Amino acid sequence: MPALPSLRSTAARARRPRALDNGVHVPHVPLSAFVVDCAVYVDGHRLEGRWNHRDAIAEVRRREEGFVWVGLHEPDAEQIDDIAEVFGLHPLAVEDAVQAHQRPKIERYDDMVFSVFKTVRYVAHASPTTANEIVESGELMCFVGKDFVVTVRHGQHSGLRRVRRMLEDEPEHLALGPAVVLHAIADHIVDAYLEVSAAVEGDIDTIEAEVFAPYSELGADQIYLMKREVLELRRAVQPLVAPLRRLSEGYSPLVPTNVRSYFRDVDDHLVTVSERVAQFDELLTTLVDAVLAKITLRQNNDMRKITAYAALLAVPTMFAGIYGMNFDYMPELHWTFGYPLVIVVILVICGWLFRTFRRNRWL
Repeated sequence: MPALPSLRSTAARARRPRALDNGVHVPHVPLSAFVVDCAVYVDGHRLEGRWNHRDAIAEVRRREEGFVWVGLHEPDAEQIDDIAEVFGLHPLAVEDAVQAHQRPKIERYDDMVFSVFKTVRYVAHASPTTANEIVESGELMCFVGKDFVVTVRHGQHSGLRRVRRMLEDEPEHLALGPAVVLHAIADHIVDAYLEVSAAVEGDIDTIEAEVFAPYSELGADQIYLMKREVLELRRAVQPLVAPLRRLSEGYSPLVPTNVRSYFRDVDDHLVTVSERVAQFDELLTTLVDAVLAKITLRQNNDMRKITAYAALLAVPTMFAGIYGMNFDYMPELHWTFGYPLVIVVILVICGWLFRTFRRNRWL
């Protein structure tokens, strides 16, 4: 079997739109506010005109070829009910798609595959040591049947316009069916994981350099913030590893054999990101320990200095306390050189203590 064209190919191919058969008029219908796009694809080419979901799936089933791709953005339960009825979406999967905040997963419902992906975006900032947010997350759900794809997005950064355009520029690949769309979406999301993890790695390198810089004032709170952002990335990546691997191993008949190799490529990239994120977490834990150790060391140094100065002050305090007692008979009390002698003794003892502390690096 000849190799399939790469989805990452940058060579733009001319699109050849197909008109409807039998002189049927192409419908021009307004799309709802939550419907981003609705298209019919036959032999990898997008049919002309604007479609609603009912007319689109009816046209595909009349032709007995092609599939429909409907893109939704943050629909509520009432808005998605009609689409769920037309495409026969499972109620439990529809509930997950509306409520969002789901764990990444890939599930099979009869003749449909339901996927949940966490999307991530790197938030630009001046410095990781002062940023309040580094990784922003969203969600993307994907219903895949034998003749339809329904995508539901939550968040503003998870758009699929570039993915749709790329697929439309590869009609021979898109002609393989809805599984190709699922692969392209998974590939797009995992590529975003790679980009975000590379950016986060640069931030962690900056924090690491700051931690071990002389006289650094970086506290553990900023490292905990970075650790929290890495945890956000880990929640998106880690749960997806096993389900995506099952999909590449024939989890569903909706994924043809000649498409599975593409999912294996995505799985390799996902495992790479997963391992990288795990290393981030370990490194940040080490950096937190290093910061706490530096704080403890600094406190020990401060306590040694305080102790040394207290010892220096204890000498004149001791002499002042002794000669401050009201006794009539004390050594050298009425001697002319008694006071100068005491001052000299105090200075000698304090000088000796100061030199000892400096030699032992207490001061």
